Amino acid sequence: MPEDAAPLPWRPVPDGIEVRVRATPRGGRNAIDGIETRADGLGVLRVRVRAAPEAGAANAALREVLRRALGRPAAAVTLTAGARARDKLFRIAGDAAVLARRLAACTGA
Repeated sequence: MPEDAAPLPWRPVPDGIEVRVRATPRGGRNAIDGIETRADGLGVLRVRVRAAPEAGAANAALREVLRRALGRPAAAVTLTAGARARDKLFRIAGDAAVLARRLAACTGA
């Protein structure tokens, strides 16, 4: 990874990967916007969704964006932390190497 590149927001875990996500609800579209580095030095995957952060709608939309980008069934994508925060942690079940390659492809990492 080049010196000026953001740290990757995903890491392998048993049976899949964990992805740190920075959510932008009411973002006008459902899309992955890339990777950014937080003030604490951690990388996050920027994801915007049309849904408002009400009654879990934005979390469901984030889950769907990740599911589609990674080609996984809905049951494979789980929100594990940050249900009421902008910064969230998702766990995606599957082959970690394949999932990491797909995330890298859709973010240019």
